[in-house]
Amino acid sequence: MAGGGRGRGGGGLNLHAVLSSFSASHALAAAQQSFVNDWFSNFWVALVVKVVLVMGFVLTAPLAVGYMEHKVLAHMQARLGPMEAGRFHGWAQLVADGVKFVQKEDIIPRAADPLVFTLAPAVALVPYIAIFVVLPFSNSIWAENLDIGIFYVLAIGSVSVIGVLMAGWASANKYALLGALRAAGQLIAYELPLLLAVTGVVIQAGSMNLNTIVLQQQNQAVFGIDWIGNPYIFTQFIGFALFLVAAQAELTQTPFDMPVAESELVAGYMVEYTGFRFLFFFIGEFGTAFAFAALAATLFLGGYALPWVHGDWANVLGPFVLFAKLMLVAFLMFWARFTYPRLREDQLQSLAWKFLIPIGLLNLLLTGVLKVAI
Repeated sequence: MAGGGRGRGGGGLNLHAVLSSFSASHALAAAQQSFVNDWFSNFWVALVVKVVLVMGFVLTAPLAVGYMEHKVLAHMQARLGPMEAGRFHGWAQLVADGVKFVQKEDIIPRAADPLVFTLAPAVALVPYIAIFVVLPFSNSIWAENLDIGIFYVLAIGSVSVIGVLMAGWASANKYALLGALRAAGQLIAYELPLLLAVTGVVIQAGSMNLNTIVLQQQNQAVFGIDWIGNPYIFTQFIGFALFLVAAQAELTQTPFDMPVAESELVAGYMVEYTGFRFLFFFIGEFGTAFAFAALAATLFLGGYALPWVHGDWANVLGPFVLFAKLMLVAFLMFWARFTYPRLREDQLQSLAWKFLIPIGLLNLLLTGVLKVAI
């Protein structure tokens, strides 16, 4: 909860709240609470359960984003290819892609640094997994409920640029190195609008704890209407737009895909990667899109909360509500990816430094003034 479970040691994966939602009696709920408290009070047992649940979720959830990208956007663009593998709606396309990647030969260039070359995909993938450690799936289901959750997310999300630079430098390929340098400059430039967009939410909520931010959106009123709460997309719509644009650039997706521009750099920092190592970068891209969409849903759309759902039902429905909201945000991100053409490098930097950052600072100023005035 926002009050009792905050901080690094508090809260955690409160399985009793989920189990009691399905309880038929108070006696059964008490027995479940005793069992959960006894079993999960052991640090190592709780740690293993958290790791298994988080890893299982983050390694399978991108399949939903990939399915949406293949199918929904295939309909939008009248692409029939993704509908062929599998009798129903091409359901086997992602399976076929995975089998294809696994079968490909794993090649390391002769001039490459083998250790750095090998570690780079994992370094780029780990931040995506770590983000889900602090995301709340209901008012009592999380892995870690940190008071500085937003700070942790922004800090760990910046680590991926290290993996990109490792891949570009270790490949011993000029196109890979140029792509890595482009990616580093792009990620550094668009970290600032992303930070400004998130800071507006932190100011309005008065907390960096993600669960508290969700509860604040549920408990506040907007435009004098208190029964719908205050999803911050109403009052932070500028921040929401900034967040989506900056996240698109962080993912190096069209129209911000200069680091992997096929017409200029072949495939950028990934050009020398094959097979399963390339798949790691691919999973990292879709996984990070999934993570940013979940973060946007938490910060601007009320997260796991629904205005008219409370108590035990909120625990049961919370993960499904969050999933529905993040899929909506992911759809917007991939819609932009397949709609707009690629920008030039100078246009990309100008957009960040001349437009997005000033708009973010203005939004921050307005949020602070309204916070004090109201």
